[in-house]
Amino acid sequence: MASIRFIRFFLLLAVTIFALSSPVFAMSSKKRKSTSIINKINLDGPYIGLITVYPPEENAFFANGAFKSHPTHPFVDLAGRRFRVGKVHNKKVIYVRCGVGMVNAAAATQQMIDRFDITGIVHFGIAGNANGSMSIGDVTIPKQFVDSGLWDWLKPNGTDPSDFAQLDIGNYNDPKGEGKNLLGRIGYSAEYFYSQSGDPNTPQRVVWVNTTHQWLKLARNLEGIQLDRCVNSSFCLSSQPKVVVGLRGSTANAFVDNAAYRDFLFNTFQVTSLDMESSAIVMTSLSNAYPVIVIRGLSDLAGAQEGKNPIQIYGPLAASNTAKVVVEFLKSLQTNGLK
Repeated sequence: MASIRFIRFFLLLAVTIFALSSPVFAMSSKKRKSTSIINKINLDGPYIGLITVYPPEENAFFANGAFKSHPTHPFVDLAGRRFRVGKVHNKKVIYVRCGVGMVNAAAATQQMIDRFDITGIVHFGIAGNANGSMSIGDVTIPKQFVDSGLWDWLKPNGTDPSDFAQLDIGNYNDPKGEGKNLLGRIGYSAEYFYSQSGDPNTPQRVVWVNTTHQWLKLARNLEGIQLDRCVNSSFCLSSQPKVVVGLRGSTANAFVDNAAYRDFLFNTFQVTSLDMESSAIVMTSLSNAYPVIVIRGLSDLAGAQEGKNPIQIYGPLAASNTAKVVVEFLKSLQTNGLK
């Protein structure tokens, strides 16, 4: 009997040691630790949520020097992302780098909303430029976005009445009109927009999603900000960059470096900025009834340039100008972040 009890004890001990050392237990422990830190962080809230995309944008934001880390809880790691806590000109903020693409953007935004005490989302980064009246280095604060990556790929002669725009690929044969392009047509479909204010499982079909009107109105005061024109002594833009509020933007999981497609997007949707995250962040914020604004610096011409894409040269300048506008916008917000 004693030997049986010993065996049972040994097996229980072995199972316990295995559980404590297993990845599942380790992950649970990490989650509990993060939850404890987040609860303490939220006691100091509310905050404005700041979301950018990839390292050059993050580097430009922190190089600005306006962000001051929280003295006791400077960051918390959550699901592989680091959420940084601090202030920008006495406005409490939580910053995260979401990663490239719409899935990353939506996931990070929902994490921000679910886990932290925030009053709204400021999304910023760089973008391609499809608008001939805008220039590299300019900063755009769009009023609305379209998801230009939600497609119906149709038969060559097919149509779909639900499509609100179509790209006839045959129009881009070279020379035009010769032969038959079997890719046919791409129809651009509308989004299914789920909202906290709507009935469950009853989405609206929308083409455009709007940023928050009150914040957009406040941002118009930033149009006179002095932006930088030079990367360094060797690379300067030919014209002084400017801030423009109220244009349109396009988002899709595609980096556009093609002049013909760039022109199609501008002519069809009248969009200026082309990026891979903004509409996902706007939709996620609005679905949860949070105010949101997007600030994007134009880093390249989306394929309209001669030679190589200039994003490697002017991307850091666009990111730096964007960070400057973000800081000024935060300065202009009231303490509650809503006015």
